[in-house]
Amino acid sequence: MIFKTFKDIKLSRLGMGNMRLPSTNPGVFGAPIDHQKSYEIIDLAMANGINYYDTAYVYNKGESEVTVGEALAKYPRDSYYLATKFNYRANPDYKAVFAQQLERLQTDHIDFYLIHCLLDSNIDDYLTCGCIEYFEQMQKEGKITYLGFSSHASVETLRRFADVRKWDFAQLQVNYLDWEFKTTKEEYQVLTDRNIPIMVMEPVRGGRLSDLNSECNAKLKAAQPDCSISSWAFRWLMNQKNILVILSGMSTLEQVEDNLKTFSSEENALTPEQSELLINVAHEFKASLTVPCTGCRYCTDGCPMGLEIPELLSIYNKSKYDRHWNNAWLEKFGEKLPSTCIACGNCTSHCPQGIDIPSYMAKMSKLMETGKED
Repeated sequence: MIFKTFKDIKLSRLGMGNMRLPSTNPGVFGAPIDHQKSYEIIDLAMANGINYYDTAYVYNKGESEVTVGEALAKYPRDSYYLATKFNYRANPDYKAVFAQQLERLQTDHIDFYLIHCLLDSNIDDYLTCGCIEYFEQMQKEGKITYLGFSSHASVETLRRFADVRKWDFAQLQVNYLDWEFKTTKEEYQVLTDRNIPIMVMEPVRGGRLSDLNSECNAKLKAAQPDCSISSWAFRWLMNQKNILVILSGMSTLEQVEDNLKTFSSEENALTPEQSELLINVAHEFKASLTVPCTGCRYCTDGCPMGLEIPELLSIYNKSKYDRHWNNAWLEKFGEKLPSTCIACGNCTSHCPQGIDIPSYMAKMSKLMETGKED
């Protein structure tokens, strides 16, 4: 295991994320945690030098904290570091939440405590509810060692929150796909400019970067046959200097073993040539997922149903990119939904990209009905 120095301690570069612990009914959302399998995974992690364990008040309706606490109780308290989080929307009573978390985790202190899931819509809740001041007091009393936050907010909101106080660390979604196609690089720089070290969540984007497509997978395998597709994402992150710990939500022993192999040496970090290959593959992968709409709006003037076609296509692209569908994304369109498309073809005849727009409206209609395209 490779380590990185933070303050006066050494943290394993690979951290154990505990949002995706094995369940008693794999594939069924909300199924109970399989405690025995979870203990085995955490035991393997501990035996191989992983010393950072991340959970949250809301994960698995609290069972994640309980399971982590039970799994680590047999180990010396100074042999690992606990990270957990306060989520205002889950329970605004931060004092009660913190007391419950200490009990669940069977500890008298939290090493890395986070304001959870900063968003544009909740920043004011966090700034005005008194939780930051309370957690600062807990830090003074030794019940919290380091205080930080996790963010899924816009760059502007992230910048605003980062300037509220001198944060010890922050947790950010960083992976090579988001780095190229979203605002992740700018978010990373906001924190780096303020000397706020980063813990990484979603390094393989919830598993999306563990299996790209057959063509992209083949290119990476041809370059390094003995390396998993997932490992490319982790090894790309090793080169980002302001990253301390890279979290992985490992739910099988095989995943732990593969990640341990990846983090066995700093020399496994991608070379410049490998990084260039990976980014080229990322562009190919994104192109294979999404509709190449440029938002020119030539299609909208002739639409007899008045559909906001570019916006609808951007939502379709989001669903492909994130690998899930949510009908709530379409609420703002009122009755002007993909299902009202009459497939007249006026849009396609005006599209400079030659996109078969009616076919994508049909796919979205199917997604609205069943959550699947076919």
